[in-house]
Amino acid sequence: MRQPHIVPLSRQALALLVTLQPLTERDALLFPAMTDHAKPISENTLSYAIGRMGYQVVATPHGFRTLASTTLNEEGFDLNVIEYQLAHAERNKVRAAYHRAEYLDERRKMMQLWADFLGIQQGVNVRPVNFKRA
Repeated sequence: MRQPHIVPLSRQALALLVTLQPLTERDALLFPAMTDHAKPISENTLSYAIGRMGYQVVATPHGFRTLASTTLNEEGFDLNVIEYQLAHAERNKVRAAYHRAEYLDERRKMMQLWADFLGIQQGVNVRPVNFKRA
């Protein structure tokens, strides 16, 4: 959206960042571009990574966002909270002009539930995924 976006992180995500810090402390960015460490990775980097892992026809980064949105809606989270976390722009221009809520408390709870739902545990680097499962 080309504007600052606060992203609350789960306990598990914060622990992972602490683990990664020794690998990235030389750079200002956690995920810098390969060609210029002052710039972040491109929006295509995750798609390329998924493809190289062999999942190009069954998974996309946007698909993971869809999974999160669907699951969090089914868990009963407020639509405004979910949309704000996904950095979706308000379509109603009048509401967008006045609505400044960030829903940080709700988003913190939501992201912790999401991490717990995914089964992310401290000390676990890789979680097997079977995208072909029916």
